[in-house]
Amino acid sequence: MRWSLAALVLLAGGLGPALLVASRGNAVTRLLGLDLAGVVTCLIFLLLARGLNRPSYTDLALVLAPLSVTGVLVFSRLLGRRR
Repeated sequence: MRWSLAALVLLAGGLGPALLVASRGNAVTRLLGLDLAGVVTCLIFLLLARGLNRPSYTDLALVLAPLSVTGVLVFSRLLGRRR
C-alpha cells in the first residue's frame, strides 16, 4: 500500500509539473521537461511494480529508461541542427 501511495504522489507531484514544463517555454526547456517526465515515469513504474507485486512493470521501466534517454539525445541533436 505504501508503494502505491508513493507512486500516486509521484504521479501528481512529479509527472504533472514535468508535463507542464514540457508543454511550455522554448525548445531547450521543453526538452528538459521531456527528460524529467521520462525519469519520473520510470520511477512510477518501479514503485507500482513493487506495490502491486507485478514484475512486468519492472520490465516496462527497464525498457522505458534507455528509450527515454535515446529520445532526448535524438531531439537534442535535431535542436542542434536547427540552431
